Amino acid sequence: MANEAQPCPCALGDELDYKGLGNEVQIEHIKAYVSKPKTSTDKAIIVVQDIYGWELTNTRHIADLLASHGYIAVVGDFFVGQPSWNPNDDKANLYRLETRSANKAYIEAEVIMKYLKEQCHAKKIGVIGFCWGGIVTHYLMLKYSELKAGVAFYGIVREDIDKYKLLNPTLFIFGEKDPVIPLEQVKSLDEKLKEQSKAEYKVKVYPNQDHGFAHRKKEDMNPDDKPYILEARKDMLDWLNKYVN
Repeated sequence: MANEAQPCPCALGDELDYKGLGNEVQIEHIKAYVSKPKTSTDKAIIVVQDIYGWELTNTRHIADLLASHGYIAVVGDFFVGQPSWNPNDDKANLYRLETRSANKAYIEAEVIMKYLKEQCHAKKIGVIGFCWGGIVTHYLMLKYSELKAGVAFYGIVREDIDKYKLLNPTLFIFGEKDPVIPLEQVKSLDEKLKEQSKAEYKVKVYPNQDHGFAHRKKEDMNPDDKPYILEARKDMLDWLNKYVN
């Protein structure tokens, strides 16, 4: 579901054996995982899950990484209690995912933004997302000027004239060998953003990387990919540090 034009489930990759450092909370109608830095801050990041759901340890690991760099990080259940994708699911049941429109995720995003502002006293908020969450991030950056910056990992929207006018700086991260997102679509995204977006943006393709490389690959099991995994995470942090301030 990283490709809105050609929906298909992507491979899970390496699931981390990881115990999160944050806590699970209830935020209005959705559950969420919240990770906070050791010192108080008014900076926060909304982390949008991939098709494997808000409980995936890989995504929580990224939230904890953000917290270690001074951000309140919230991974909300954007599927609102509905089952996430399972690697053993029959692809014929893909319609379950297709009912979760990325362009309607603003309902949950608004709930999380309200929580961050009212309960966490956040004044500067950004958003990142992986796979399906990368598409959501793109849409959110078209709708909310209060989101200071976005980082969309390997998610691409359907081509449309109204989907490229970003309101604030957005970084788009892709793998060169992603079987879900062809490079011609990445090139088209870059060209349309160049034509239409007045906000700063960057489209970056990482050599020899496939789908999910930045959060679904274990560095110790993929030594050839490790430099790119770490580079993508550093690029994310550098982007957020520059604009969520």
